Amino acid sequence: MKILLTNDDGYDAVNIKHLYKKLSEDHDVWIVAPKHNCSGMSAAISYLKEIDIEKISERIYAVDGTPADCTYFGLLSIFDFEFDIVVSGINHGANIGNDVLYSGTVGAAVGGRNLKYPPIAISVASYEAKDIEFIAKKSVEMISTIIKNHNEYNGMVININFPDIDEDEYKGIKGTAISKRDIPAKPIPIKNNDGLRFRYNYSGEPLSEDHETDAQAVKDGFVSISALDYSLNSKNSIDNLSTIFNE
Repeated sequence: MKILLTNDDGYDAVNIKHLYKKLSEDHDVWIVAPKHNCSGMSAAISYLKEIDIEKISERIYAVDGTPADCTYFGLLSIFDFEFDIVVSGINHGANIGNDVLYSGTVGAAVGGRNLKYPPIAISVASYEAKDIEFIAKKSVEMISTIIKNHNEYNGMVININFPDIDEDEYKGIKGTAISKRDIPAKPIPIKNNDGLRFRYNYSGEPLSEDHETDAQAVKDGFVSISALDYSLNSKNSIDNLSTIFNE
């Protein structure tokens, strides 16, 4: 199987190297990832820019653009063959709840929705995972399971989040809904004599809900797996709007 592996942390990030190594044991894998860290870029594209792509090695390419650029150029211009699946990660830090709207890891995966197998975004709730070898190994196992059961998830993005655990602490996997978050913390003001300057603060805390969510599963030490539907349509809302504006 031909796998396009990308991320938002950069082509030389520790976690993507571990996942590349494990995936390459049984698959043909190419890394096409950002030249620099692009966290928080969502599915943004460099629409009005010319993009430089550097060939680092035979199977590793660094793109001077966004994570979504990497998927776009990886699938449609760099290679003369077709990929079977896009895998994005393993991200340094979780992508749960509303984070999926801003995540470059998830944004990179979105571009692979029309391939044979649903794209997969993988994250771990730590910037320095204490057992990335296990996380990478378990990720490959989960990817294999998704591929075997892919028909149900065509057009979707599979979002996986690991707690920061080692192999001995592994509890299992839970299928989850995307959690809702409270209002984010206020931006942090930065002293600047020339005008206003701020930086982003923490996302809002996950809200308590009456069903299993990604945030709760990870907090409880389980691996969370969710299916993100990007149809961007709601039939009930469409029917309701048609009724409201029926002229």
